[in-house]
Amino acid sequence: MTFTAPSVDRDFPSISNPERAALADWLRFHRETLLLKCAGLTAEQLAVKSVEPSGLTLLGLVRHMAENERWWFQIRAAGLDRNPIYPDVVDDFDPAFDDLVGADAEADFAMFRVECSASDDAVAALALDHTITSPRSGREMDLRWIYLHMIEEYARHNGHADMIRERIDGMTGD
Repeated sequence: MTFTAPSVDRDFPSISNPERAALADWLRFHRETLLLKCAGLTAEQLAVKSVEPSGLTLLGLVRHMAENERWWFQIRAAGLDRNPIYPDVVDDFDPAFDDLVGADAEADFAMFRVECSASDDAVAALALDHTITSPRSGREMDLRWIYLHMIEEYARHNGHADMIRERIDGMTGD
């Protein structure tokens, strides 16, 4: 049986949420947007590279964002003891984008959904002003910053996803 990325029902964020709900709503929206960009594509299409020599693919973006969900919300914000999903990160190289030949797209999409849910659960009881120390800069950052960073990360990568999708089958859109 061939994997095809499932369709996604996406609702636009409310225009009148309190801050925490607004952040969660925009994060959900961008998670669903990434999945929407992948909907209906086969595993082979999901592994099509954007433009040589770039290794950017839709499946790589799904894997990358699953890793970011775990890193920022579960490991950094909540302090949970989790191993990286793709542990062979070297410098700025992200193995989520590598070795997609033979990758299990169905498992990667399931992992993405699991990580999003686990991230929501990990920070549910934390206040937006809950702070952590950045491992890179040593600066204090709060959960609010992490939400905003993840929304920005998704928004940027959803732009990439839109261009990759257009290359694959001409589909464009929100």
